[in-house]
Amino acid sequence: MAAANYVTRVFSSPAQIDATHWNALLALEPDASPFLQHAYLLAMHESGCARHAAGWQAQFLTLWHGDIMQAACPLYLKNHSYGEYVFDWAWANAYAQHGLDYYPKALVAVPFTPVPGARLLARDAQARAALIEALIQHTRDEHLSSLHLLFVQPHDVEACETAGMLLRHTVQFHWKNVAPTLPAARGSLPPEGAGLALGRPGSEAVAPTLPAARGLLPPEEAGLALERPGSEAVAPTLPAALGSLSPEGAGLALGRPDDEAVAKPFTDFEDFLASLVQDKRKKIRQERRKVAEAGVSFRHAEGAAISVADWEFFYQCYERTYLEHGNAPYLNRLFFERMARDMPQNWLMFIAERNGKRIASSLIALDASRQVAYGRYWGALERVDCLHFEACYYQPLAWCIANGVARFEGGAQGEQKMARALLPVRTTSAHWLAHPSFADAVERFLEREGQGIDQYLTHLSSRSPLKRSQSNEAA
Repeated sequence: MAAANYVTRVFSSPAQIDATHWNALLALEPDASPFLQHAYLLAMHESGCARHAAGWQAQFLTLWHGDIMQAACPLYLKNHSYGEYVFDWAWANAYAQHGLDYYPKALVAVPFTPVPGARLLARDAQARAALIEALIQHTRDEHLSSLHLLFVQPHDVEACETAGMLLRHTVQFHWKNVAPTLPAARGSLPPEGAGLALGRPGSEAVAPTLPAARGLLPPEEAGLALERPGSEAVAPTLPAALGSLSPEGAGLALGRPDDEAVAKPFTDFEDFLASLVQDKRKKIRQERRKVAEAGVSFRHAEGAAISVADWEFFYQCYERTYLEHGNAPYLNRLFFERMARDMPQNWLMFIAERNGKRIASSLIALDASRQVAYGRYWGALERVDCLHFEACYYQPLAWCIANGVARFEGGAQGEQKMARALLPVRTTSAHWLAHPSFADAVERFLEREGQGIDQYLTHLSSRSPLKRSQSNEAA
């Protein structure tokens, strides 16, 4: 059914949309996440984090039959590419070099939140297709350069591809509370071949090769924070390059050859460590020992049990860490106050203490219905070796195991996460460009960018932290 068969309404704030209507559509999506809840988007706006003056002009687009909202999406006009985590700076530079305006552009995304999930809320496939048609028409009517849908999930990907949009792939690192089987892992590995291409701000048409990219990556031991402050000023060298990784459901981890049909959750953290190769087990134990020997202990609080004082301390840490990297944080104190008030059930906080003094904190988002946890934010007031790894990975993973959480998503960027058994999964964005010549050029660029993914996957698979055979290796 075409968009013309619906009434299209555009809203300048989620406050103008009934939360019941919005959340009812979200509940129909198999890939829903807490970050597309009405309360989350509303907090972004009413806290002033995602506001017109900051380059996020809301134009939430909805389709209606009578009083029933049939489809909807969070649409923004953007005059920059910050806070997105899918990097198109090179495209903007190319437009500028030809005397054309790339900004403003149309963006369907959750501000500052690189978490895969549903983006096109729709009652059925017809409404989803009509919503994409309406988005493209809206982009034309507003004389915008392009339309971009970020971190879309399978239903949206299929609809976008049917509508003729270009697909681009990046990578994230996720942990699963299970060890997949060996044949599944081998089946997910790519054939050898093809070179890797990377896109970054100011890059030329041909992106740098794999050796150049590797040279720009941080050492594996580098302690990168989740959503690291200041990471967007220059688009990262690695994630923009990574393409056709195995979908999240594919088994990249390696299990026991004689126990391939059995996939069980880990019983405890030591059981998880037993699934890793010896050098990774040793490294994790050494890192945890350093934190413990520094006299640091942790406590955690979930949901309504997170006190006002805990939230306030977390924000002190979060803000301090951003400022130490020379940037103000994207999210302000009021946003987190709204989270504590309106969505407490979706948050888990870890607080590090030493000598009776709080020194660091990490904040994890929760989706209890889907058994998923999301690494989101952290900060510290004191420096302790390996404290970031403990606060952002090991404490959350131990909690996930103890509470039966099936998956932990580590957030954007960070190949060092793989040493902690967070494995690569593919994420997808969809793009439409109004200028025919630039659309052709971007399509060719994306083809070149995707050609090197298989070789990169082979490289990643050779560094898997998981055992190929556990029968002969001592724990």
